Amino acid sequence: MTGHLSTYLRLRGVVDRFMAVIALLVLAPVLITIAIAVRLRMGSPVLFRQQRIGQHGRIFSILKFRTMVHDAEKRGGGYMPAELNLIPPLGVFLRRTSLDELPQLFNIIKGDIAIVGPRPALPSQYARYTKRQAGRVGVPQGLTGLAQVLHRNEAPWSVRIETDLRYIEAVGLATDLRILGATVVRVFRGSGIRTDQSAVDVDDLAPLPLKGDQNVE
Repeated sequence: MTGHLSTYLRLRGVVDRFMAVIALLVLAPVLITIAIAVRLRMGSPVLFRQQRIGQHGRIFSILKFRTMVHDAEKRGGGYMPAELNLIPPLGVFLRRTSLDELPQLFNIIKGDIAIVGPRPALPSQYARYTKRQAGRVGVPQGLTGLAQVLHRNEAPWSVRIETDLRYIEAVGLATDLRILGATVVRVFRGSGIRTDQSAVDVDDLAPLPLKGDQNVE
């Protein structure tokens, strides 16, 4: 990482935290309303916590409003095939509008993620990255990123990772502002969010190497 990029990312981190605090103050009524709706319609807990991989491979707990039924991860294996009905109507709405992501403003304030950057992966996914793919954690992971505005969650993992690597090569103020603008457009359109995928549709990452296998990066 160059000195110029490192300086930019440090300054951006300060701005991100400030913007997240302002956003929380402005959006507090929205967050409270969503929390009440989730509690009344879907029960507790209101928040969903999950371990994710941050910059340089650091593990942290990401926050979201809960959008799935209880034990959905066990029943769907981490995916949401339509026949299992794992996402109630309220959850579908929150996902389509990205309102379920608002609690991640707290993650930004804590420094777990930035506003813009590659979306943080699950530890089980990160463990299967090639050496090249692991380069996507070289910068702060983000609330939104290039892969999100180009693909949302429709593309396979390898395509999204390659898009994130493209972002890292071009990271800077102009790039981040373009991504933020495109994010606003994407969210208002509500397009690109699928809730009917299976592992076959998106999981094209390499399998975990066998013990003693030295040929897999």
